[in-house]
Amino acid sequence: MTETVSPAEGLGVVHLFCKPGAGYDAAAATSAVDAAIEAGTQVVLVSMLGHKADVAVMALDADWWALRRLQSSLQAAGLDVVDSYVSLTEISEYAAGVPEEMRNMRLYPQLADVGSDKPAWCFYPMSKKREGHANWFTTEFEKRKELMYEHGTSGRKFKGRILQVITGSTGVDDWEWGVTLFGQKPDDLKEVVYTMRFDEASSVYAEFGTFYTGIVAPADQVLDALA
Repeated sequence: MTETVSPAEGLGVVHLFCKPGAGYDAAAATSAVDAAIEAGTQVVLVSMLGHKADVAVMALDADWWALRRLQSSLQAAGLDVVDSYVSLTEISEYAAGVPEEMRNMRLYPQLADVGSDKPAWCFYPMSKKREGHANWFTTEFEKRKELMYEHGTSGRKFKGRILQVITGSTGVDDWEWGVTLFGQKPDDLKEVVYTMRFDEASSVYAEFGTFYTGIVAPADQVLDALA
């Protein structure tokens, strides 16, 4: 057995964006997902819209080797990974002292059934600017904390309509955070991102990467459709 490689707290997260290759085997891909879930990995399957990918696999596990095994199994089943993102669940420095329940929700989110009432899905990476007039990392902590509180207040207006999972990726991928949104309806995704972009933490200091959008559905439904 390979030793586990795990964060001190929280979970490893990988987003795999895939297209079926010439030898794609839907049954083998479904078996790979089922085996990962049976072993304790959380796996969310997304049927993608647009040209960027056909399926997204979001997986969470305390052990990076478990995530690697799932990736290898999906590739062996004929899925070509055309893009990916690696991150970790975390507690923001601006959320120190939050209640234990909220802390656990951020470090150990439970996503297995979220698609049943929030099937609209998107993912995008983001970072904070380091420009002369807008350098997040030279801004005083109290100012940054104030701006993030404002940002959080905007997000809480969508409670019940949106589930937001923010994961940290500084040092493990190209951007600093990954943002995954689960919405009741597609326009919920549009409205929450539009609304929060007016907050100073976003309008002045944020940079955004590529957006991926799709529909959360059961693994067999998503993977069979690719065949």
